[in-house]
Amino acid sequence: MENQKICQSCGMPMTKDEEFGTNADGGKNEEFCCYCFKNGAFTADCTMEEMIDFCASVPGLFQDKEQAKKEMRQSFPKLKRWAAE
Repeated sequence: MENQKICQSCGMPMTKDEEFGTNADGGKNEEFCCYCFKNGAFTADCTMEEMIDFCASVPGLFQDKEQAKKEMRQSFPKLKRWAAE
């Protein structure tokens, strides 16, 4: 589990090849998931807070959306996409 890849934008665990994003050349991107990064670019131009709101709103993912948002606000600043903000 220590070497498990997580998306550096949304925090999603990436365990299968199809979950990884793609670079401009079509190759696998090992930093970002397929939902956040396609063809060498982010799929959405958003702030970290907008990403947190989006992730918390995914149906069936979290029972307590406010607790999930609180935890994401602590972990997302450590992800590469948001570390500069």
